[in-house]
Amino acid sequence: MEVPGDKSISQRILILASLAIGTTKVSGISFSEDIKNLIKNLKILGVKIKKNKSSILVYGVGVGGLNSTKKSLYMGNSGTATRLMMGTLCNQDFEVKITGDKSLNKRDMGELIKPLKKMGASISSKKNKLPISIKGFNETMPIIYNQKIPSAQIKSAVLIASLNSPGLTTIIENIPTRNHTEIILKKFGAKIEIKKEKQKKIIKIIGQKELYAKSILIGGDPSAAAIVGSAALITENSKIKIKNVNFNKTRIAFFNVLKRMKANIKISNKRIISNEEIVDITFSSSKLKGIHLSKKTVANMIDEIPIFSILAAFANGSSSFVGGEQLKNKESNRIKSLYEGLYACNVKVKKKNDGLEIIGKSKNKVVGGAKIKTYYDHRIAMSFLIMGLNSEKKIIIDDKDCIKTSFPNFIKLMKQIGANF
Repeated sequence: MEVPGDKSISQRILILASLAIGTTKVSGISFSEDIKNLIKNLKILGVKIKKNKSSILVYGVGVGGLNSTKKSLYMGNSGTATRLMMGTLCNQDFEVKITGDKSLNKRDMGELIKPLKKMGASISSKKNKLPISIKGFNETMPIIYNQKIPSAQIKSAVLIASLNSPGLTTIIENIPTRNHTEIILKKFGAKIEIKKEKQKKIIKIIGQKELYAKSILIGGDPSAAAIVGSAALITENSKIKIKNVNFNKTRIAFFNVLKRMKANIKISNKRIISNEEIVDITFSSSKLKGIHLSKKTVANMIDEIPIFSILAAFANGSSSFVGGEQLKNKESNRIKSLYEGLYACNVKVKKKNDGLEIIGKSKNKVVGGAKIKTYYDHRIAMSFLIMGLNSEKKIIIDDKDCIKTSFPNFIKLMKQIGANF
């Protein structure tokens, strides 16, 4: 089986292809609600995008070539697309209003607003939250950005904003995060240099250099694969093989964690496609062991913490994670959402500073028997549905529509492989 194309790469490639010269053919793109909203917004800004059966064509307008609009850009539930678009609009010489759904409008954008203002953008908002109005300039100011809070979204937004800067922009990543933006920028011909200094990553990019379109094939989303594959780990006599999954080194923290938990997973068929490593992953029934996750590990598996927490409830012994400050500013406050959901399902769980401690069951099932408040968070919704596959009592989620933001065929796919949803 296969999971949808990686959402992080899909969002980045759509925006960067729009800013490139020429036509980019993209295969394997995710067609989640987040992606559909982003495509609509790029079309509003004058980008021609055509969908074929198995691919899409993006006709780039060049850096700084987007059209002004009086329409607001509705971003739905996507924090990633919102932050990337803010970086994009930073070097466009017109004003645009950005808004989103109830969940997105509650998220703090302050950490991104700071560097974008230094680069010359005029940004107005109430308490650093959407709706936000942003007025960019043709030439943004190059800056040195020392990134203290690990966020691939903010890093990427600054990189995109720098594309029209007359000089050198430097980003110092104290805790490295996913690097898809850097990979695509290199492939498109950006003048970008990446060096490692001790534990830090130094990214330097020279602006005002055109990007040139290339064909891209996007591998399956590893976060989606993590959720589907976890169903096999906690279910007796089960095995699931997921083909063509992106296995970028900045995205495999969860799979390394699974190995530490003694999960029965096998990685095969490794190859490089569009400068990204792609693999097949086989998940089989496992007797899991509880483990502790450090702040550095958590920073590289923010999207997988919900499903990790579910697996921890089935593991033998105590599991915990710390340093999850970012988790409070995702689709929901995931620490709060997970605590409430696990507690309601009669799992022993304790709050820690920016994290949780979860005491696993020695037996194979959890009690369950709860209605989970998802707070419009797709990963909370999917993770607790997976828990319900092996609970003594039924687990109900209050909102299945939020799953469409990242994995629209999740329920259908899970039913096809035997899930009783």
